[in-house]
Amino acid sequence: MKIGYARVSTKGQSESLEVQRAALEAAGCARVFSDTMSGAKAARPGLKDALDYMRDDDVLVVTRLDRLGRTALDTLRTIESLAKQDVAVVVMKPELDTRTKEGRLMVTIMSGLAEFERDLLIERTKEGVAHARAEGRVAGPKPKLSAEQVRLAGKAVAGGESVSSVARSLGVSRQTLYRALDRPEGD
Repeated sequence: MKIGYARVSTKGQSESLEVQRAALEAAGCARVFSDTMSGAKAARPGLKDALDYMRDDDVLVVTRLDRLGRTALDTLRTIESLAKQDVAVVVMKPELDTRTKEGRLMVTIMSGLAEFERDLLIERTKEGVAHARAEGRVAGPKPKLSAEQVRLAGKAVAGGESVSSVARSLGVSRQTLYRALDRPEGD
């Protein structure tokens, strides 16, 4: 029997999760399990449920190899653990099947390449952030309140006005105002 597993890293990717689910169902999966969390996390309840549900000679189907894990070692450990249960893994894109020796070789190579690609992405991101900081740019959204607004808000709150009313008058949430007031001056 084919059992599907779909995973996305964030709730904002729910559309991608539905696309994966539809592809797995179209591939003939009798049941599809899913997770919404980083593949780098060891505890993935949907994958655990899928593995607990599977029996000898079942096939776990994933749309892409990186759905099983973010590191080559994690992916290979998952596949090895499944092999011990006589469960094969089929990857839809690119087409890989651990029931063949060629498929097992390609899974090993592809998971190594995926981890390498992820490491390069992390490295490029860190370099980009360092470059931006060196130029005086700060990553992230622009502050919602100017330094002057924060100064005036601090005076109003210190003078007895409620944080809620000050936040309302500035058009921001209380949490935004609290964060702004907690920041050291000049940030």
